[in-house]
Amino acid sequence: MNGLTLAEAQKALTAALEKADEIGQPMNIAVVDAGGHLLAFARQDGAIRASIDIAQRKARTSILMNLPTGALAPLVQPGQELYGLEQLSGGMVAFGGGLPVHRDGELVGAVGVSAGTVDQDTTVATAAVTALS
Repeated sequence: MNGLTLAEAQKALTAALEKADEIGQPMNIAVVDAGGHLLAFARQDGAIRASIDIAQRKARTSILMNLPTGALAPLVQPGQELYGLEQLSGGMVAFGGGLPVHRDGELVGAVGVSAGTVDQDTTVATAAVTALS
């Protein structure tokens, strides 16, 4: 299995930046490899600083769970089976904006986006992943 290359990470990053510009929301965008290690990152002018870490954690969470981070939200509520998950592995994120990247059925990386609403973050992350398919 071949992981994401730097060229692919930059392609995803470019697509995400273009989508963020299109929707008018400055974003922090992280692209990680299959090990959750940062390959490419951008913080647009005006994107909130707290979201630098959140974008990277969304990407890492997506890798660790092999799921979109938004899929975790109902599972981490009090009384649900993954309650407390956000406290594990250095702090996972259980709301939208992190998406895994698959190639030929294999997990090869992930994208994490933060600084807008959950819907905006997910829209920008989707543009990044779509650019790789």
